[in-house]
Amino acid sequence: MVNELSAAQRRAVSELVRIWPVADELAQRFAAAGHELHLVGGPVRDALLGRLGNDLDFTTDAHPDQTLKLLEGWAETTWETGREFGTIGAARRGFRLEITTFRAEKYDGISRYPRVQYGTDLAEDLRRRDFTVNAMAVSLPEHRFTDPYGGLEDLAARRLRTPGTPQESFGDDPLRMLRAARFASQLRFTIDSDVLAAIRDMAGDLRRITAERIREELTKLMCGADPVAGLRLLVDTGLADQFLPELSGLRLEIDEHAQHKDVYEHTLTVIRNVMSYEEGEPDLILRMAALMHDIGKPATKSTDKDGRVTFHHHEVVGARMTRERMKALRFPKDVTSAVAKLVALHLRFYGYGRGEWTDSAVRRYVTDAGDLLPRLHKLVRSDCTTRNRRKAAQLAADYDALEERIERLQAEENLARVRPDLDGNAIMELLGVPPGPVVGRAWNHLKELRLERGPLSREEAETELLAWARTEGIL
Repeated sequence: MVNELSAAQRRAVSELVRIWPVADELAQRFAAAGHELHLVGGPVRDALLGRLGNDLDFTTDAHPDQTLKLLEGWAETTWETGREFGTIGAARRGFRLEITTFRAEKYDGISRYPRVQYGTDLAEDLRRRDFTVNAMAVSLPEHRFTDPYGGLEDLAARRLRTPGTPQESFGDDPLRMLRAARFASQLRFTIDSDVLAAIRDMAGDLRRITAERIREELTKLMCGADPVAGLRLLVDTGLADQFLPELSGLRLEIDEHAQHKDVYEHTLTVIRNVMSYEEGEPDLILRMAALMHDIGKPATKSTDKDGRVTFHHHEVVGARMTRERMKALRFPKDVTSAVAKLVALHLRFYGYGRGEWTDSAVRRYVTDAGDLLPRLHKLVRSDCTTRNRRKAAQLAADYDALEERIERLQAEENLARVRPDLDGNAIMELLGVPPGPVVGRAWNHLKELRLERGPLSREEAETELLAWARTEGIL
């Protein structure tokens, strides 16, 4: 443990040197006014881990009005969005600073927001923090390190404990239980047994937290280095039942494609698989699609006359459930729409290997996916988790063939921009109609022909449009 601690301390010195000019300038302003300033929480932890960014958190005995006054003439800009919680934000030389008055707030056990109460000293503030690894501070400008709860040793061991009792910490803010799962994902921490026991006992308290705060933690968990570890913790402690019960429900279902695993384990495997296709930053939409792709199975489970378990149309039901759940968690509409569409489309490929797809079917696959097609490719490939090597190789070969066919058709027809062979103006001129519903119906008819038959000549398109118009009684 000594070697791990000394290595962490060396990393911290190296990381913190970069921020000292800005941090010390600020601290000197506070000291001159008779106030304390301490770098605290995540930045201290991240410095020890060798991953300190440009977001810096400070705590002080100064109240928000005093902090704002001290920032005048020094900060390039300030903001007060967190003022009701004692936080003032500022920017300086590329750093984003948040300065919070010593805190002593806690939840009252009823409302969804903490009761803000200012503390009086650093020790009290640190005890109120969620975990020991976030309860370390560096006092400025003297650079004195404070670690009253053994956070440095816990960090070296990658262990998550609370400064006081877990019950006290989670009673102050129930979201901290979800944050424990997030740290398991982001930082690969293990959770102390007392902390796990408290989460199991207090999981129901998460219902007092707003959907927006839960969504933020879930997003960070899903974008972590090991989201599967975090998701397992959510399910095993009962936290998932409070805001994502569909995930826990998957444990009861057997996947009809491979009897060696249940749908829950299959889902976790698919999440790992999609991560292997990522380049650069985590892809939240792709990871969420992997998480949600089979949630429709419990609702569609049935047994055929041969005793075989089936989940017919689970992708349709799953897409609807995905929209409902992500809407409840206040995900942005564009993210929700993208994830739901991927869930709806993820199963369509399985008809391709039987040789039933025409060029028209391929065009529809591409146009229905739109700009999500690269993600759909990754999701479909990741969904193949069978241990049967021959079957896996065949599925991979089939998808290779589909992608090659898509590339050929895209080169020939520019599938990314499939549109009717006549535009709205041409339709109105040929049919002699004004703008309105008739033009839209005609446009859709021509687009269907385009998908079915490929590009038409101008003459062919006009002939088809006139024939359709006569059938519809327009001419």
